[in-house]
Amino acid sequence: MYQRILVPVDGSDTSDLGLTEAIRLAQLTHARLRLIHVIDELSFAFSVDAYSYQAGELLDLLRKNGAEILEKALATVRAQGIAADTVLYENLDKTVQQRVIAEAETWKADLIVIGTHGRRGVRRMVLGSSAEGILRGAHVPVLLVRAPDGTP
Repeated sequence: MYQRILVPVDGSDTSDLGLTEAIRLAQLTHARLRLIHVIDELSFAFSVDAYSYQAGELLDLLRKNGAEILEKALATVRAQGIAADTVLYENLDKTVQQRVIAEAETWKADLIVIGTHGRRGVRRMVLGSSAEGILRGAHVPVLLVRAPDGTP
């Protein structure tokens, strides 16, 4: 059964759905969770375009935001009595998918649980899909927890 479950979190409602499902699985299997948040080149580039920060200031802000996301998720997990730890990655040279897959291999995860929007067609092509990239590249099972239609 699953003993090491990796859960990418980004603070979104969809990510929270994945976390909730990971907690349920951990309760059933007495698994440990590892929560991971990745600051990647794409999120950094979007933030630079959206805000008028110096690059160093922005990176500090993204780090602080990532740490807060992880703290909140960890508190949720621990409130349910589940063992967990967190990892914050700042990989401007890798995509979220590459970092999550590498973490799953290094940490020897048995399962990856991800909340996903389940976008299709042009929206998926334009926005991309980290979940799909992880699903295709992971060497362990991946559970996609789809958000209900209309979830942002």
